[in-house]
Amino acid sequence: MERIQVIRGMRDIFPEQARWWRRMESQLAAFLDLYGYGEIRTPLIEQTGLFKRSIGEQTDIVEKEMYTFTDRDGASLTLRPEGTASVIRSYIETSLWQTEPVSRLFYLGPMFRHERPQKGRYRQFSQLGVELIGAAQPAADVEMIDIMVNGMAAIGLIDTSLELNSMGCPLCRPAYREKLITYLEEHAENLCQDCRRRMKTNPLRVLDCKVEGCKQIAGQAPRMLDSLCTECAEHFALVRRGIESIEIPYNLNHRMVRGLDYYSRTTFELLAPGLGSQNAVAGGGRYDGLVEHLGGPSIPAVGFAAGLDRILLRLLETIANPQRQQPVFVVSRGEQAWLSGLGVLRALRSAGISAESDARQGSMKAQMKRADKAGARFVILLGEDEIERGVLTIKDMAAAADSPDKQFEIQTGNVVEELVSRLAADATREAPQ
Repeated sequence: MERIQVIRGMRDIFPEQARWWRRMESQLAAFLDLYGYGEIRTPLIEQTGLFKRSIGEQTDIVEKEMYTFTDRDGASLTLRPEGTASVIRSYIETSLWQTEPVSRLFYLGPMFRHERPQKGRYRQFSQLGVELIGAAQPAADVEMIDIMVNGMAAIGLIDTSLELNSMGCPLCRPAYREKLITYLEEHAENLCQDCRRRMKTNPLRVLDCKVEGCKQIAGQAPRMLDSLCTECAEHFALVRRGIESIEIPYNLNHRMVRGLDYYSRTTFELLAPGLGSQNAVAGGGRYDGLVEHLGGPSIPAVGFAAGLDRILLRLLETIANPQRQQPVFVVSRGEQAWLSGLGVLRALRSAGISAESDARQGSMKAQMKRADKAGARFVILLGEDEIERGVLTIKDMAAAADSPDKQFEIQTGNVVEELVSRLAADATREAPQ
């Protein structure tokens, strides 16, 4: 019978890496607690119209990458390709602004896009999103950038660089758009086919094209920062001053844009080396028009999303991955010893000590091999002799072979207290001074 394989672009995450996922996600949640952000959990499936309106029907995500299907009742549904639209949909549906004038929300979870799989990019991928809804002031932009940069540093991603730009607003962007179209028309013959099409419908998207020829043309294009109205220029200047005041270095990137009208003013990205051309691990900006665009009142917002798959990939390349340590492993010989060992395991786990045994109950030699593979710090040996005398034999796997503490006996009733003490001493020695 033919084996069924995992879907292309998706993958299984096994226990060793899942531990890193749990560690990273818990650290991020704890970090966001410090800033007063609460977690929101939205459905994985939404009405297709939500993403067409929020992302834009002319984007590659909507045109080529969404997992869309017809439900049994005829409705068009889509696996969420990003999280902001769902957050804003929920925000509007519950009229959250009536009870929370400024809402600080974050989400963690899977997204789905039918992209070409490559290093750090999957068709099911995990994303952190952080949204601040209800504040138009530069302070909100600075807070978001602060969270993005220092949140990544908190989980160990410190070798990063911040890119910054401004998109202007509906007052000053139209004039810039016309300047850009005029410039692009002069270089149309050297643009890729996609950019020739975008040039009329969404010219800002040409600026972030990854094709080398288009990148060179975009590098010489008119800059939005030179066309900002007075209010946008003042807003951006205050954002820069705020970032500088908390000593976050940044680079101005005139090619970093968002192609939809409800995005405005500040845009930003966080880059990390070692990930090839796809080196952006997080990015966001101000989207003051999105709440209104999706049917709510005119309420400003700013946020960012971070690709956790790429971040974890980078962390595993730069941080030593310690071997998993199982503090205690119980090795038993015979049925009665196995039954007694169950009580020992239960007592240890009740005391918060991680412990396991070999469910196959093979020979002592085979069980010792399993204990060694598990990275056991202590092995408890239990046989008929130990049961008769009411003791346990403990083997210290880290002690020198000639050490008097390499193997010793202890009364069964004292095993928890003894191992708690020894493991605490280990933790004290290993703690950074």
